[in-house]
Amino acid sequence: MSAKSIWVDLLLYPGHTLPTAAAPVLVAGGLALHDRVFAPVPVVLALLGSWLIHIAGVFTDNHELLRRHARIVEHPQLTRAIADRTLTFAQLRAAICACLLLAALTAPYFIRTGGTVAAVIGVVGAAASLGYAGGPFPYARLGLAEAVFFVMFGFVAVIGTYYAQAALMHGPGTAALIDAVPRSAWIAGLPAGALVTNVLIIDDMRDREFDAAKGWRTAAVRFGVRASRAEYLVLSAVAYLAPLWLWAGAGFDAWVLLPLVTLPWAYLIGRVVWTRDRPLDLAPITGRASLLSFTCALLLAIGLAASR
Repeated sequence: MSAKSIWVDLLLYPGHTLPTAAAPVLVAGGLALHDRVFAPVPVVLALLGSWLIHIAGVFTDNHELLRRHARIVEHPQLTRAIADRTLTFAQLRAAICACLLLAALTAPYFIRTGGTVAAVIGVVGAAASLGYAGGPFPYARLGLAEAVFFVMFGFVAVIGTYYAQAALMHGPGTAALIDAVPRSAWIAGLPAGALVTNVLIIDDMRDREFDAAKGWRTAAVRFGVRASRAEYLVLSAVAYLAPLWLWAGAGFDAWVLLPLVTLPWAYLIGRVVWTRDRPLDLAPITGRASLLSFTCALLLAIGLAASR
């Protein structure tokens, strides 16, 4: 592969960095429209910062894979690129720093409008992205990735983006965070958190042999494919029950049920996950699951905004 192709693949790896980064931001924007606290600048900056931090995590993952596990050829094109110096570790480190620097350019705005709380949320997001495979104790190796992804994409990103908008009206501070962020934000974030985590589960099922060789204790490695499938099914149920909860228990109009129109799509993806376990069969499903998470988040955002 050419250097250009390698970098394009890394930036869009593997077609799901932008959709998964956007999913929680969309939900927060839709809920803010419903609550009449929507502000476009924080939403755009949150999306940009989320995507850049996400990409920095992808670069870190590949850097650590190639550095720590050079004999494990998980991505042959990257192994060859390192061997012939089409790609270098210095370039990957520079790319990580560039992404973090660009994401940090959004920090002054968020700190000015959201105070220390906004700064803490940003630091937590960056630490979660880089800590997946980087640092002395990568949490993917410890088997904590699913929990971290669910919390970060389902709660931290949604509540953080909502707070960034509401703080313009309510002011910064912990008290403002508690007062400004409604309980419905915790429910609305569940579909994004669940479906983005499902993308990770598919990846872990596909790469279980490589992860075992690396010493990573993912669910697929520790408990087998059946456990991953059960986890996938539970999270899918959470994603599609949450809109029903918003409608029946949180007082929103039936508009919030819009994500349910994607159930046939979810079934087709789930059928592959449930019946096949070969890497070649699962590889194309990751991107489709990512687009599903984005579509559900977009439909939920529209439904939240349209509700009275």
